Amino acid sequence: MGAVVGLGVGIGLMLVWSAFVLPRRTRPTERTHGRMAMLLARAGLDRVTVNGFAMLCVALGSVTALLLQLVSRTPPVAIVFGAIGAYLPVAVVTARARRRQQEFAVVWPEAVDSLASGVRAGLSLSDALSALGTRGPEPLRDPFASFALDYQASGRFGESLDRLKDRLADPVGDRVVEGLRVAREVGGGELGRLLRNLSTYLRDEARTRAEMESRQAWTVNGARLAVAAPWFVLLFMSFRPEVIGHYASAGGAVVLGLGAVLCVVAYALMMRIGRLPNERRILS
Repeated sequence: MGAVVGLGVGIGLMLVWSAFVLPRRTRPTERTHGRMAMLLARAGLDRVTVNGFAMLCVALGSVTALLLQLVSRTPPVAIVFGAIGAYLPVAVVTARARRRQQEFAVVWPEAVDSLASGVRAGLSLSDALSALGTRGPEPLRDPFASFALDYQASGRFGESLDRLKDRLADPVGDRVVEGLRVAREVGGGELGRLLRNLSTYLRDEARTRAEMESRQAWTVNGARLAVAAPWFVLLFMSFRPEVIGHYASAGGAVVLGLGAVLCVVAYALMMRIGRLPNERRILS
């Protein structure tokens, strides 16, 4: 009896020790769904790895810094423009993701109308979704064509919808996909009414958001112009060695660093004040 009690106590102590000492396994979603991975997915670049994108940023930043060093022969200036060059791919991908989401917001009502028409014509939900890969709106054809291939290969509707959500990486797409999943699982004759109501709601939402974005565009453009102007001036000054050489001193480096910090903080504040609330993917 004593041996059994001792064995149980020993196993319990070992489990407690392992919970605090042994390293935890990170879940696959935590490894693959980082902030940069989600940004690449929203931009439609889900085939680009995060490591490859990081290497691109580092390479572009290094080349930019080297070129500015050769032109200006001023290390602080080269370092600042190297940082700008390294951030440039992130800015391009962010703009692409924003533009892609705006395109999706415009065409989603049309896509939902096509689904409703297909269902009324007697197509199954999976066939109506697959048809969007060939007859749907142009920005949505590739994700739905991939859905059709996934469903033909596996025959599993739920898993194919999950992959479709990952390819779309869009909050509106999440709502559409989850609504279709519930409609398929519950069944009944309410699918057509659900799709019509969803189309009306998405169209009204897209119209309202487009009006708000057009009104606040001047704030965004003004913030970008105010931040970019001094650095364009500094870039032009780099071709004047007798002028740019003043920044090679410790005082010049401090001025450049302080200016860079102030520009970043001011730009972040202006964008935060003028931006519209972004819809989050709560069903991803």
